[in-house]
Amino acid sequence: MGKARATGARPKAPGARAGARGGRARPNPNPFEVKVNRQKFQVLGRKTRHDVGQPGVSRARAIQKRTQTLLKEYKERDKANVFVDKRFGEYDSSLSAEEKMMRRFALEQQRHHEKRNIYNLNEDEELTHYGQSLADIEKLNDIVDSDSDPEERGTLSAELTAAHFGGGEQPHKRASQQPGPEAERPRSRKELIEELIAKSKQEKRERQAQREDALELTEKLDRDWREIQGLLARRPPQARSTAQEKPQPDAYDRAVRELGFEMKAQPSERMKTEEELAKEEQERLQRLEAERVQRMLGTGEDQDSKAPAHVSADDLNDGFVLDKDDRRLLSYQDGKMNVQEEQNGEASDSGNSEEEKEEEEGEEEAEDSGSSDSHSDLECGEESEEESEQAPRQPPRRREAGRGQEARAAARTELPYTFAAPESSEDLRALLTGRSVEEQLLVVERIQKCHHPSLAAGNKAKLEKLFGFLLEYVGELAAEDPPDLGVIDRLVVPLYNLCQMFPDAASESMRFVLRDAMHEMEGTIEAKGRAAFPGLDVLIYLKIAGLLFPTSDLWHPVVTPALVCLSQLLTKCPVLSLPDAVKGLFVCCVFLDYVSLSQRFIPELVNFLLGVLYMAAPNQPGPGYTLVPPFRPRGKHSELLVVSDEGDVATWQRGSLSLHWASARHTQTETEANHTRLSCLAVCLALVRRCVHLYGALPAFHDLMRPLRALLAQHLAGGRHPHELQELCRSALADMEAQERRYQPLVCERSKPVPLKLFTPRLVKVLEFGKKQGSTKEEQERKRLIHKHRREFKGAVREIRKDNQFLARMQLSEIMERDAERKRRVKQLFNSLAEQEGEWKALKRKKFKK
Repeated sequence: MGKARATGARPKAPGARAGARGGRARPNPNPFEVKVNRQKFQVLGRKTRHDVGQPGVSRARAIQKRTQTLLKEYKERDKANVFVDKRFGEYDSSLSAEEKMMRRFALEQQRHHEKRNIYNLNEDEELTHYGQSLADIEKLNDIVDSDSDPEERGTLSAELTAAHFGGGEQPHKRASQQPGPEAERPRSRKELIEELIAKSKQEKRERQAQREDALELTEKLDRDWREIQGLLARRPPQARSTAQEKPQPDAYDRAVRELGFEMKAQPSERMKTEEELAKEEQERLQRLEAERVQRMLGTGEDQDSKAPAHVSADDLNDGFVLDKDDRRLLSYQDGKMNVQEEQNGEASDSGNSEEEKEEEEGEEEAEDSGSSDSHSDLECGEESEEESEQAPRQPPRRREAGRGQEARAAARTELPYTFAAPESSEDLRALLTGRSVEEQLLVVERIQKCHHPSLAAGNKAKLEKLFGFLLEYVGELAAEDPPDLGVIDRLVVPLYNLCQMFPDAASESMRFVLRDAMHEMEGTIEAKGRAAFPGLDVLIYLKIAGLLFPTSDLWHPVVTPALVCLSQLLTKCPVLSLPDAVKGLFVCCVFLDYVSLSQRFIPELVNFLLGVLYMAAPNQPGPGYTLVPPFRPRGKHSELLVVSDEGDVATWQRGSLSLHWASARHTQTETEANHTRLSCLAVCLALVRRCVHLYGALPAFHDLMRPLRALLAQHLAGGRHPHELQELCRSALADMEAQERRYQPLVCERSKPVPLKLFTPRLVKVLEFGKKQGSTKEEQERKRLIHKHRREFKGAVREIRKDNQFLARMQLSEIMERDAERKRRVKQLFNSLAEQEGEWKALKRKKFKK
C-alpha cells in the first residue's frame, strides 16, 4: 500500500530534485518582492546586469551586516578594556611555535641579566679604600676594643664573634689548617680569649704611640712656622727689593669692580596718565595765579608777617624740623665783614624784613667778635660803625612800603597763569596783541593746559574753536604790512598740537578757509576773465596745511583740495608784476613740498617754471619749447624779469627771496627791483634742479624736460647774467643730461618677418557610438576615473546616510525599551503600594469593629 502510494505520487519539481541532490533547495522568489529594471531600448550584444532586483533581500542583508559590525561597535563605544597580547612573535606568522619559545626565553634571560648587573662597575678590578679592599671591609673583620677610639666602634671581628658567641667548627678548622705541632691539638676557649686580649692591648699601645708622635710633629711644625713668620715680618722695604711690582688691573677688572660698586636701581613711581598730568598742570597754574593775585593786591603781606605762635615754658620742642639750612657764611674782605646771602627769586615784603633783621644781627655779632678778639678786629668794627652812622638810614616802615609797592607793580606786569577760553577771534586778538612771541606762545599753551578735554565736558569744544581763532589770527598777521612771519612760524607749533588733538575740527576749519579763497577767485574769473594772485594770508594757509596734514596720501580731505587750489593758482593767475612772480615761485615751493614724498608729477609746475624762465630771457623765438597760458610769447609783461643794467647785475648777491616783496604796498627803487628779478631767477633755477632730482626716475623725463633744456641752453646759459646764475644754469643742464633714459622709442621692424611654422593636420579617428569624440586615451582614462570616483562617492554618501538611519533606529529602540522598563517598574511599584494600602485599610477596619 505504501509502495502504491509511492508509485502513484506526483513527481517532484525539477527545483526540488536539484535541491535534494545539491543539499539545500533555493526558495522561489516572491513576485511581489521582485523589481524589474526596465531599459529604454535594447542593444544587441550588450551584457546587462541587475535586470531584476530584490530590494527586500538586499535590505535584510544590509541590516544583518550592520547588526554584526556597526551595532557591535556602537555597543562597545564606551569600553576601553582591550586585551593586547604583547608576547614576542605572537602576531608573526612567519615564526613557528618552537622559534617563538626560544626567542622569548632568550629575551627573559637577557632581562634578568641586565637587572642583576645594572650596578656592576667592573668585576675584574678590585676597589680599595685607604689601601684596604672594599670586599674585606664589608666582611667586618676588625676587632673592636672598648677602650679604642669612637671612630672604630660599632664593628665586631670574626674572631671576637666566634670567641664570645660560638662559631661552630671554625676554630678547629683554623687550627687544623696551621702547620706545626700545635695544629694537632685545638686551642681552648680560654686561650683564644687571652690571645685576643693581648692583641687588643698591643694595638691600643700602638695607636697611643702614633697619637703622641703626631702631637709632637704638630708642635714642632708650629714652632717652625713661628720662626718663619718672624723672618717674614722683618723683611727689607719694598723700595730696595728687586721683586716685580704688582701688575695694574686691566680694563675688564676695572669694569667688574665698577659694576660691583655700582648703585642699584631704585624703584620709581608709576607713569601718570594724560588726564592726571593735565589735572596737576591746571592745579599748578591756578596756585601760581592765586599767588600772583595776592602779590598784586598786597594781601599776602599780613599772612607772611604773622607773629610766631606762643610757646610754653614746658615745651620740649619735640616737633622741631629743620626744613633748610639758614646758616650764613662769614668772611672778611678788605678788612670788613662780608655776609654771603642766598639770592631768592621771589621778592616779598616779609622776606625783605627778615633779611634786614638778619643783617642787623650779623652786624652786632661782628662787633662782639671784634671786641673779644685782636685789636685789628676792633678797628674794623669801629670803621664799620662809623660808616653805618654816616650813611642815612630810612625808617623801616617806609622801606617796607616801598618794597611792597615794587612787588605789586611787578605782579601787575607779570603774565597771568590762567586764562579764560576765548569765545571769538577778537578775544584771542586782545589776549595776544602787544605781547612778545614767547609770551604769545605761553598764553596759548596755558589756555590749552587750563582747558584740557579731560578736565571738563565743554573744554573740547573750546579748544576746537581755539584752532579756528588761531588760524584767523595767523591770517591777520600775514595780511599786515610788513607781515610778521616770525610770529607765524612760532605759532605753527600750537596749531600742530591742536590738530593732533582734534583732527576733524582742524580739517573742517582749514577746508572752510580754502573754500572761501577758491570761491573768491572763481568769482573774479567769472567777472574779469582772469584772477590775480591771492594775498599772503592764503599762501600761508596753503603752507600750513602741508605742515599739519599728511601730503603723501592718495586722497585727503584737506590736502587734495589744497593741491587743486595750488594748480588753479598756477594756471589761472597771470604774472603781471614782481609781487606776482614772487607769489608764483612761493606756490611752486609749496607744491614741491607737497609732492616730495609721493613724487607726483605736476605739469602746471613745470609749465610755470618754463614761463618764468622765458620772462627772464629776451623774447627771441626758438625751437624746442612752446608757452602755455597764462604766459604769452609777446606782450607787455613778457620781459618782466629781464635785467638790462649791468651795474645792478654786478652788485647783486645771491640770497633768500623774502616774502616781504610779495606785498605791493611799498614801492621799490630800480636797483632793488633788478636785484629782486635776479633773485627770482635764482629761485626758479633752484626749483628746476629740485624738479630734475624729483622726477628723474620717470620714463618720460627727457621728453618732459625738453622745453626747459632748450630754453636754458639757448638764452640763459651764455647770457649777461651774473656768474652764480650761469653756474646754476649749467648745473641744471648737467643734472638733466646725467639722468639715464628709462625707455626705448618704438621703431618699425626693418627685417623681413619670419613666417609662421606650418603644422601637419591632426587626424582624429572616428570613434564608436557613445564615446567622447576628440579625446585621447589619457583623457578617456581620466574621465573614466572621474566618473568612477563620482559614482563611488555617491555610493559612500548613501551608505553613510543608511548607517545613520540604522543607528537612529537602534537608539530609538533603546529609548523605547528603557521607557517600557521604567513604566513596568512604576506600575509594579504602584501595585505594591495599592496592595499595602488595601491591607492597611483592612487591618484598620478590623480594629474599628472590635
